[in-house]
Amino acid sequence: MLAPSLQRTINFANLAAGHYRFLVRAVNSEGTVSPQPAVISFVILPPVWQRWWFIMVVAAIAAVVTYAVYRYRISRLLELEQVRTRIASDLHDDIGAGLSRLAILSEVARHEAGAATVAERLSEIAQGSRQLVDSMSDIVWVINPKRDQLRDLVQRMRRFASDLFTASGMEFTFHAPDELDVKVGADVRRQLFLIFKEAVNNAARHAASTNANIDLAIEAGVFTFTIKDNGRGFDPARISEGNGLVNMRERARLLKGELVIDSHPGAGTTITLKAPLKTNVEERNGRLRGFPSA
Repeated sequence: MLAPSLQRTINFANLAAGHYRFLVRAVNSEGTVSPQPAVISFVILPPVWQRWWFIMVVAAIAAVVTYAVYRYRISRLLELEQVRTRIASDLHDDIGAGLSRLAILSEVARHEAGAATVAERLSEIAQGSRQLVDSMSDIVWVINPKRDQLRDLVQRMRRFASDLFTASGMEFTFHAPDELDVKVGADVRRQLFLIFKEAVNNAARHAASTNANIDLAIEAGVFTFTIKDNGRGFDPARISEGNGLVNMRERARLLKGELVIDSHPGAGTTITLKAPLKTNVEERNGRLRGFPSA
């Protein structure tokens, strides 16, 4: 209660949020107080950050962010574990098997010392060593985070095709788009390169080709490559597919892509692959590991 005053206004600067009733009595010059006070009821709302719905929204956002961070961390841990598993599998399948073969050939060559077959065994050892070097190079390239651009994949494709076709005495053309600044996951790069590698190997070593054309394109996030040779060709309906063709089809399936093999006897072979670059192969069941070449 405040003492009577001639002021017709009053300020309450620090009222807390809540419901209030303001009562006023008038006093005349003779000191008589009005019997009934004038009553004004009003409500002071709490600030936005103290309202229940705002607190609920903030709590919900905090819960969602916490869950998202948790899921992201778990996904990164799983991704790292998958990469480690894949490296271990690749090392076991490619390097381990190759080293075992070299050890066996070395033992055979030791027992056949002085025989005419020693040179043949040593040649096989040298060839196996080169294959191991290539396999190790592929594994290191795949897991290198500095090679996660499509440009790096295309450069490796070009270099591999040039080395193999030149060594085979073949002429070839290689066409690729200029815009290649697209990030590609390690597994996608690996599967794309292994399909390309198998197709180029078939053209250079099994098709009796003298010329090959390679065309690469990217449109709407879909990567396409076409390899066409002028070799002897084959009838896809009558040939029994070896590990090479089976593996290419399986890799394309894991990429959620489309692999088309068009070939006719005496008319060469055209292999076309279309695959999305954002496919997360690691999250799919039955992930392909270490298929042998045909």
